[in-house]
Amino acid sequence: MKRAIPVVVLSIAGLVPVWRYEPSVGAATSTAEPASTPSAAGSSSGTVVRGTTIRTEKGPVQVQVTFSGEKITAVKMLQQPNHPQTAAAVPKLVAETLKAQSADIDTVSGATITSEAYKKSLQAAIDSNGASAKTSASPSASAASRTVSGSTVNTQKGPVQVQVAFSGEKITAVKMLQQPNHPQTAAAVPKLIAETLKAQSAKIDTVSGATITSDGYKESLQAAIDAKD
Repeated sequence: MKRAIPVVVLSIAGLVPVWRYEPSVGAATSTAEPASTPSAAGSSSGTVVRGTTIRTEKGPVQVQVTFSGEKITAVKMLQQPNHPQTAAAVPKLVAETLKAQSADIDTVSGATITSEAYKKSLQAAIDSNGASAKTSASPSASAASRTVSGSTVNTQKGPVQVQVAFSGEKITAVKMLQQPNHPQTAAAVPKLIAETLKAQSAKIDTVSGATITSDGYKESLQAAIDAKD
């Protein structure tokens, strides 16, 4: 009986290390966390819009633009010609776009075809983003918008009158209410409107071959701008 006592004591002593270290292993396991997975770039920080695919003799060109509101934050080429000059031109075109915040950028020397197609696809994406922004505009923003008709300007070619949409002080759209029924006028009007939206004023160039219509347009446009105030 006396000999049995040391055996029991030693058995208990042998279990002590197990009791001592087992909890620490369990603690380490419970505090381990899986590595976080980064989210896709731009998935929640902007609106991604694809421009139209422009077919060229060198190959198709298409851009994808990321916007934060109306600001261009990134441009990605989805399609481009497999050509060294194109590869060299694309970074320059993207850099100029981010700087200018528009498609009104210079053509890259040696890559004229790609540059022109790039600008067309880019402009399509910008227009699409603008249309989406107008559709999702809040009621308060819509309330700040108004449409003003300019005066009718009688010219020897016929009457000219424009209607201008404003959002605050910004000209957002121009519509022809009256214009001469003439091919040169029909060709000139889109150019006049594009220049108006760019300049945000009636101080724009006269379209060659449509001087009379251009002058009538600018006079009616200025009247609309003055009337909104």
